[in-house]
Amino acid sequence: MPRILGIELAPLHIPMERRLQTLAVQQWTLSFLFLGFGCLILMIYLLFTSLYWIPLCYLVYYLYDRKTSARGGRRWQWIREWPVWKYFQQYFPITLIKTVELDPKKNYIMGFHPHGILSVSAFCHFATEGSGWSKIFPGITPYLLVLPGHFQFPVYRDYFMAGGAVEASSESMKFLLTKHGTGNALGLVVGGALEALEAFPGKFNLKLAKKKGFIKVALTTGACLVPMFSFGEHELFVQAENPEGSRLRNIQNWLTKYTGFSPPVFHGRGMFNYTFGLVPYRIPVYTVVGAPIEVQKDDNPSQEKIDELHKTYLKELEKLFETHKTKYGVAEDKHIHFIE
Repeated sequence: MPRILGIELAPLHIPMERRLQTLAVQQWTLSFLFLGFGCLILMIYLLFTSLYWIPLCYLVYYLYDRKTSARGGRRWQWIREWPVWKYFQQYFPITLIKTVELDPKKNYIMGFHPHGILSVSAFCHFATEGSGWSKIFPGITPYLLVLPGHFQFPVYRDYFMAGGAVEASSESMKFLLTKHGTGNALGLVVGGALEALEAFPGKFNLKLAKKKGFIKVALTTGACLVPMFSFGEHELFVQAENPEGSRLRNIQNWLTKYTGFSPPVFHGRGMFNYTFGLVPYRIPVYTVVGAPIEVQKDDNPSQEKIDELHKTYLKELEKLFETHKTKYGVAEDKHIHFIE
């Protein structure tokens, strides 16, 4: 491949199909990282123009609608089925692998692991039909649980909800699990924002040792727990080394604590080069969905019961990883490490 100043350029003659796949992923990455702030800046700008009435009207609408993200959201199936999401899925490709059937008469908390840098495959499975969720799990409605901060950005919040995104909060989860019928699958990236800082190829450090809030929600609602592991998610970007105690990690931990968003320093490839940019690398991702863990409803579970179910969940997740890892390119000597 030709190189300029150390940057490996993509060849000019590439099939249009691959160009469209790259474009689909690029637009998603830019939307995820910048669309929210872009919409906010635009609304502020319009306040000082003759179109000031647009942000004022939106503000009234937002005040009326602000709780929607915690009450099931507002999904539009036709947006989930946009052709762009199929190109998005085919770029890597991302594959959803079912090991058992899910009963539409039950509700599920789907523990998604690992977080990775941007949780690319979690978005593909739960917020689009790119990987064919509705065909693989008929009768099961997926929701992507994300930080509540996403829904404070004008317009972007509506776009995100249209795909099936809702707040990752106790209120939101309990609404879907108790007041929204059955057949709901809540995709929760359990490790949270800080786990993004552990996303390095060949390392499987999951921040789950003290994550028990979702366990309590499962007990109080009787929802089944389903572990999922996405092999390849850690390979999609290159992150700057940030060992615990380093200046970079200390800054990242501080920013995450006070903003809720983790700020990994990372890069992928570009639209027209293979060396640097914000496009994830074209690496296959395989998301394996484990068997449901049946949970007996308990309106007031003891800490002992929460701890016991937490241990069971970690055990089943580890079993899922060990059973499938060598099929999807993970060396036999690699194992999950549960960290705080």
